[in-house]
Amino acid sequence: MRLPSLKFLKTFQIAATRLSFKAAAEDLFITPSAVSHQIKTLEEQLGVTLFERGAHSLSLTEAGRRYLQHLDALFARLETVTEQLRLRYGRGVVRLHVTPFFATEMLLPKLGELLQSQPDTDIHINTVQALESHPSDADVSIVVNAAPDDRLKCYKLFSQAFVPVCSPQLLAQKPIARVDDLERHTLIVHQARSDGWDRWAEALGTKLQPRNVVRFDTMSAAAQAAEHGVGVALVSSRLCEDRFHEGTLVRVFETELATGESYFLLIRPEDAERPDVRALAHWLLREFGEQTPITPVPTAAT
Repeated sequence: MRLPSLKFLKTFQIAATRLSFKAAAEDLFITPSAVSHQIKTLEEQLGVTLFERGAHSLSLTEAGRRYLQHLDALFARLETVTEQLRLRYGRGVVRLHVTPFFATEMLLPKLGELLQSQPDTDIHINTVQALESHPSDADVSIVVNAAPDDRLKCYKLFSQAFVPVCSPQLLAQKPIARVDDLERHTLIVHQARSDGWDRWAEALGTKLQPRNVVRFDTMSAAAQAAEHGVGVALVSSRLCEDRFHEGTLVRVFETELATGESYFLLIRPEDAERPDVRALAHWLLREFGEQTPITPVPTAAT
């Protein structure tokens, strides 16, 4: 008998655990229809129905429950064997997922220090736009989320807030002393935060009617546009600290827009037992966090 694809088996395991093709798709970073197609193909290969599909529900058949039990044990064993092999014969590898702007503004300037702190570990960094959950292929992730998953170890890094900024040259050319002065400027909008300016002005009890608006699909592009004098942007105050220090951006007003969200560091409990993962998490929390850092596990070398 030809064995099913390992990818399809992993998709089934996640979908069966979450009892949702949509949730599995989010974990795997594919579409729900792709999950459904993979499950259907697996069922056809096995000649067995694994799920009972209702109009608004999904449940496992008896065959599906038994298959999941065996796959859980097999994947756990595979992970253990792989980890033992890696520890004995190879260098440590930790997979870190972060949002692009966090990677650019906070992680990259300190990447040399990070690598020096873990000379025997290879760090694979994956930047994912709008990262809101811990991907299945990540060991450590840094996400923006108002409600982290209770099944993960979660550590708060900092609260998310936005502040109006522009280049010092633009501010010198067209001074901004009052909120009304913003209406003489182009407002730069991050598309994912399209209501940001309205919410910021509302907190001050006013409304804005800007001369014009330019929109960008990433926070990084919005910040760079502000640096080049395009207009005034509403950006993450914490993520732009280096730009403020270097003088490429200046705060127009001190009033910040609190979003109610925060940056969190997420780790699966089983991954948190690995010395290399704990060491990376400890470094990230020490550099960027508000909580007491995770204590790294001493290695034989130390």
